[in-house]
Amino acid sequence: MKLDLSDQALIYMQIAQMLEDDILRGAYREDEQVPSTNELARAYNINPATAAKGINLLVADGILYKRRGIGMFVAAGAGEAIRSKRREAFAEKYVTPLLQEGAALGLSRDDIIEMIRSKGESENG
Repeated sequence: MKLDLSDQALIYMQIAQMLEDDILRGAYREDEQVPSTNELARAYNINPATAAKGINLLVADGILYKRRGIGMFVAAGAGEAIRSKRREAFAEKYVTPLLQEGAALGLSRDDIIEMIRSKGESENG
């Protein structure tokens, strides 16, 4: 796990994203325990309340769940939920502006798709 305290993103959001990244790459599997707020606080020299705020974001999204008295665990379907959430964010951040700029330039969606295919082939070939 890596945390960049110099990053502009809020620390609790970095904690949430870091745990999501770890889940996606298989470091934590479904029903497996994740580090506690105190462990995160010690590891990154942050306030436990900040770590808890990051974990609570994931609880609210259904990524983690709490076992009373034991800790936080990865929820069933967490990986797919993260991918789905990130696909939506990707579309909002990249695809929507791409289509808007393409329309402003008079490009059709087919033109844009062909440009993407062409660039993908040149990058991979």
